[in-house]
Amino acid sequence: MSTKVDLLILAAHPDDAELSCSGTIIKHIAQGKKVAIVDFTQGELGTRGSAALRLEEAADAQKVLGVHFRENLGLRDGYFDCGEENRNKLISMIRKYQPEIVIANAVSDRHPDHGRGAQLASEACFYSGLRRIETFQDNQPQDAWRPKAIYHYIQDYYIKPDFIVDITPFMDQKIDAIKAFKSQFYDPNSKEPASPISGKEFFDFIKARNMQFGRLINTLYGEGFTVERPMGVDDITLLK
Repeated sequence: MSTKVDLLILAAHPDDAELSCSGTIIKHIAQGKKVAIVDFTQGELGTRGSAALRLEEAADAQKVLGVHFRENLGLRDGYFDCGEENRNKLISMIRKYQPEIVIANAVSDRHPDHGRGAQLASEACFYSGLRRIETFQDNQPQDAWRPKAIYHYIQDYYIKPDFIVDITPFMDQKIDAIKAFKSQFYDPNSKEPASPISGKEFFDFIKARNMQFGRLINTLYGEGFTVERPMGVDDITLLK
């Protein structure tokens, strides 16, 4: 089975993708696109749950999303950097999946890992196109590969989006994917400490944020993204 995908989603933590762009993921899979997710860390510093549990939950979320491939780089939660070792690990993933488009963390956010994850993703996408940087898969050299574009989803802090994807038909499935991370979100029976995302009202925030974006394009729910370079358009009459 070929591992080439249309979209590669990069996330500093398991559940970043589900919270921020899972509606877009589900929509494109419904359109016949292939999608992979690469999580950088296991979220081991999180207030609730554990690394082992987060991996199980990520696998459950993958089934809800219908994502074709999901991997975890095992970088240190809270302490990973954008140095050569980590960059080359990510370059190897980009070359393995040869995505047309990469979608990565918010360029700036409350959690420092998110902005750093965005930087690591951006740098790796560029360097992945340089043939003199050598990486290997199964002891075989990989071909250089640079995606057409890298986009960044929007997370906790509001960022004005450069474009918005209509996810209205997929909002319920998005919520189901988020709820796969049972240790992190609302559970009235949990004995673990409260966190900024564990309250029942957090799902109201998720829906409100997606409604905020949806309103801007005259639909019910949307997910916003920022770009690193201007997007090319063939027919402006097809834009919403």
